[in-house]
Amino acid sequence: MLLPPSETKRAGGSAEAPLTLDGLALPVLAPQREAVVSSLMALSADPVLAAQVLKLSPRQLGEIDVNASIRSAPTMPAVDRYTGVLFDALDAPALETDARRWLGEHVLIQTALLGPVGALDPIPAYRLAAGASIPGLGPLKRVWADPVRDAFAVLPGLVIDLRSEAYAALGPVPAGIATTYVRVVAEGPDGSVRALNHFNKKSKGMLVGRLALDRPHLSSVADLIDWARSAGLVIRASATPGEVELVALG
Repeated sequence: MLLPPSETKRAGGSAEAPLTLDGLALPVLAPQREAVVSSLMALSADPVLAAQVLKLSPRQLGEIDVNASIRSAPTMPAVDRYTGVLFDALDAPALETDARRWLGEHVLIQTALLGPVGALDPIPAYRLAAGASIPGLGPLKRVWADPVRDAFAVLPGLVIDLRSEAYAALGPVPAGIATTYVRVVAEGPDGSVRALNHFNKKSKGMLVGRLALDRPHLSSVADLIDWARSAGLVIRASATPGEVELVALG
């Protein structure tokens, strides 16, 4: 499963386990990770420019110091680091050990800083959005898209894409990989449907949590639809190729 990150993050973590780029999922992406981390830390040496590039308000200027200490900062599992609607609905810290292990084996979170990381990969707090262009490095899409596409070529089974468009652009799923994009919809009393925007995140978080609890084996979209039916959820094929519709949860 491919998840987006969140702009909001939990502070703290383990000071005894600083960021180790070689220890993250998809280690083939280590050169790109090194380039982005180094460039972002260098940008932090110029607070005025950093505030402009990162689009920080006066209240957010402390994020520059956060970025400056990325290599030495405390870390925690990525799925615990992020907060916000999707991750609050998932509530990974409250999941049992087997469910968390499933997250670690099956969930990648597409970050702007480190590319796709495993749900249990230890990462620091940071501030960087998908649309940023770091001086000396350029747009992040140019940095990540091709290397991540190549790295994704080894993903087994069905890839379920829950990312926003901005983060999906940082890591396209290559042709030939079984994949489906999940679009959350609301269903009216008359059967009409409409796509949801912000509130789709809650349903996506709940979906990931339910999958972690059930831990089904999914190798096709048909498997996903069958599992959803057995779980009391509504996931169905969409009129748009490559997509399925999830009727909003909660």
